[in-house]
This record gives sequence, structure tokens and C-alpha cells, in this order.
Amino acid sequence: MAQRLALGQLRVQKVRHRDGRCSYTVFDSASGLHSGADWYLSQYAGKGSDRTYAYLLVDHLRWLEHEGLTPETVVFRDLKRYMGAVGAKIPMPYGAPWRVGKRPYENSALRGAAACLKGFYLRIAELGINTALAQELNLKRMPTQRDKDRALLGHLKRSMDANPLAPKEEKRRHKKMLPDGAREVLLEEVNSARDRVVVEWLSDGGFRIGELCGLHLADLHLREDAACGECRAPHAHVCHREGLVTDARAKTKWPWEFDGQVVRGGLIKRVSPAMIHAYFDYMTTEYPRGAAHGMLLVQQHGPGRGLPWAPEGARKMLKRAGRRAGLGLIRPHMFRHTWANAVLDAADGNLVIVRDAGGWASTETVEEIYAHVDVNDPAFSAALMATWGEMQ
Repeated sequence: MAQRLALGQLRVQKVRHRDGRCSYTVFDSASGLHSGADWYLSQYAGKGSDRTYAYLLVDHLRWLEHEGLTPETVVFRDLKRYMGAVGAKIPMPYGAPWRVGKRPYENSALRGAAACLKGFYLRIAELGINTALAQELNLKRMPTQRDKDRALLGHLKRSMDANPLAPKEEKRRHKKMLPDGAREVLLEEVNSARDRVVVEWLSDGGFRIGELCGLHLADLHLREDAACGECRAPHAHVCHREGLVTDARAKTKWPWEFDGQVVRGGLIKRVSPAMIHAYFDYMTTEYPRGAAHGMLLVQQHGPGRGLPWAPEGARKMLKRAGRRAGLGLIRPHMFRHTWANAVLDAADGNLVIVRDAGGWASTETVEEIYAHVDVNDPAFSAALMATWGEMQ
């Protein structure tokens, strides 16, 4: 079963397989399945990146049509022009405006687009298509110390893949955090116990919205010394599941299992007393009796009442509540950024605690995004004054 997700001659198709898995491909309204795109995207099916790469790729394929090019005729200079058209800084004109009315890609999206384009053209070169372009893209470079530190047996590394399309990596710190006092304001503004669960669990748990909307009741071990034996304190198991009707899924694929009707494994996240209180309030006042799906968050209105609640529904709820409260646009990931900074401060800068509490793959990610001093902090000023030999 395929579901249409975008309009136009070329569009992304979501394909739901009989075994419950979902994958994404590119469909041409005139000629049917785009064979090159499908050949490329098939290797990412079920890995969590196929959807992102499908949308990045369809944008590029539409640009090719716009420019009168095809995957067989495009050259390296054309790809550089495309990167300029979507927001990269390039030392050349990139032609007619593209994606008119849409914001240019940010640095992280540009790097994703560069990876997608390189992967696509290397993949179709395996079929004998545009092999000359693939040779220009398939570059190597000397490994840095950071590369060696990241890699298993890094001391054996002699070369690394390089992408000539990729923009220069920017060190960044997330600015998109919640306004001061937003949690308390939102708890007053939301209209249901379920919505208060969302605010409390995002605030205290640092969940991604896909993780939260993908929770099952069986994943929640909200008492001391739960039967799983993996954490003495109340906690939740974040388990990656494919094929949920809401498309909610955890980003990380920690191994997990049902063992005697007890969930073990996954990413274990500690649960605060406020989270537990909000949960029991919701379960005793609003959760529908006889809900066979066993998922935590459910729809409360309309024809889908009682069915699992999709991440998009939670996003819209927070958006509406934020605007009613005068907070502006509130996105779920703002809670995670705010939570990570709070944990880092409380842990005296211990990156390992933040990494494991939030489920990041490495401390480098935490350090790059969150481990930055506030220039207005009195301790920062005191250190500088002492360095300068100034009295305070």
C-alpha cells in the first residue's frame, strides 16, 4: 500500500509493507517508479534515514528537471550549482532561483543533502550510469585525530571518505530552547491530562517526540525495583519499533525484548515524580478503557478517538498552546535542548551523564551543541577579571 505525501510530477511515496514495515521511494506521475531513486533508497529502508533522504533526493530530481538535466547528463559543476541553489556558499552563480518562498537549508541539512547526492550518484554508477561523475565524487582524504578517535581500531585508518559537495562544518550551539517559565505557563494553558503528560515528560525526560508518541504502557516501569531488574528507580524503556500506525519511532535502535511479558533493554530513561503524577492523572481520568493497542498517548476527539496519537498531533497541540499563551512557536525539540542544558549544568559539565541520559551516540555531539559557557555568567566574568589582574 502506497500513500501519496507530496504533490507534483515527482513526489515521495510512503510504502507500507505487509509485515508492517514502512519505506520511502520516489514516484513520477508520468512514468511511474523512479528506478534510480528506488535503487538508492532501498538500501536505507527501515533504518530511519530513508524518509529524510527521499525528500532531499526528490528536491534534487525536481531541480534537474527544472534545469533540463537528467541523472545521466548532470556533471559535477551542476551539483555545485544545486548546492548553491539550496543555500550553500559557492564561488559561482547558481542560475535561476530554486525553492522560491522557502528558507535555504541550514548547515546540517546541507551536509545531509551533500551526503545524499554523493550516495545517489555512486549508487547509480553501479548500474553504469554517469560513472564519470561518480569518479569525481568518490574522493579520499587523510584521517584526522578526531576520525581515529571515533573509529574502532582507529590507529589502522589510512584514509577517509571525503565529499567535495559538503559545506564547511560549523560549530554550533542550539539557540532554540524554551522561553523562561514556558513549562509552567504551558501546564496552565493545555486542555487535558494527556497534554500535561506531554509537557511534563518532554520537560523532565528529554524525550524526542517520536520516542514519546511511540511509548507503550508495557515500556513504563514506574515503581521502585521493577521486574526488568535493569534500573532500581522508576524508568521507561524507549524501544525502536517499526510499523506503528502513527509512524512514531525511536531514533536509536537499542536492542530490546519481551521476556515473560516484561520489557527489557532499549534506551532506559529515568522518570521524575512529576512525570509519574501526570501519568496517573491521565490514566485514571482520560485513558480509554479497553484500548487494545496498548500505546500511551491516544487521540481524544474526532473519528479516531481512542486510537494512538501521532507525533504530528502532539506538535500541533504544543504549537496552539504556545500561541495561546503568548510564547510564540513551541516545538517539541525545544524541550530536549532545554533539558540537556539543565542536566549538563547540574552534572558540573559531565558529558557522559548527559550522553547516557539523553541517548546520544557520543559525548562529542553533546559537547559540540551544549557544552558552551554563558558569557554573562558571573563565574565567566570572574575568571577573566582574575586573568587580567583586575580586582572585583
